[in-house]
Amino acid sequence: MRRALRLASLAFALFLSVSGVRAVEPGWHYSPLPGEGDRASLGCDSKATASAFTCLAVRCEDDLTTGLYVHASDPPASPARWTLTIDRENLALRTEPAASPYAARVVGDIAPILERLEQGTFVYLRRDDDDSDAFVFIDLAGSLTSIREALYWCAPKAPVSEQNTLSRVTPQTEMENSNEPTSPGPQ
Repeated sequence: MRRALRLASLAFALFLSVSGVRAVEPGWHYSPLPGEGDRASLGCDSKATASAFTCLAVRCEDDLTTGLYVHASDPPASPARWTLTIDRENLALRTEPAASPYAARVVGDIAPILERLEQGTFVYLRRDDDDSDAFVFIDLAGSLTSIREALYWCAPKAPVSEQNTLSRVTPQTEMENSNEPTSPGPQ
């Protein structure tokens, strides 16, 4: 009896630890934050834990535009500047606090950054006011698939004028023509 109880408590503890790890893990995957589901892709640094992480989030917004966010365990409370290095190309990002599950939204034209995130190999990211901290490393393996799956819902829809309407063909209700004889066997 005691052994079964120990095994059950061990299994429950293992379940809790595995489910907690899924919240933030290294690499690219769907965003596990509440309400995000398949509308956002999250790419976290290689040393991400539940308590210390830095991630990039690509999200399909409510108005079907694409948003890019920096999601960190210690988010900036005010607008911040970040240094982003994608495949040895340095880019400067400016973020501002956002009313979303992610702390800071990247402002400006994000299209070139998204293309590099999808097609690149690695990212180094650091907040500019944190010169003492090292850059975090985010591997871009799997980023193309993950980002495209999240942005599938942002794809432009065909205007009503271009959508197919219901067919005006009326189905034939008789199974055979009245001028032909019925076949002797099953059809």
